Amino acid sequence: MSRRAVDALFQALYLLTDIRFILRETAPVHELDDDQRVRAGMAIEKLKKQVTILEEELS
Repeated sequence: MSRRAVDALFQALYLLTDIRFILRETAPVHELDDDQRVRAGMAIEKLKKQVTILEEELS
């Protein structure tokens, strides 16, 4: 596994942790306010980029 793939994997895990934190903030109903939606959306976009890198490196 390349260094780039390993870095992408760890970045993806950190981003998932950020999303998990947002969900924990909003438990038990998980209704996000505007700021939380923006933060979650940004994390998801960054996560998609990391997954793309993983796909490229592991294919």
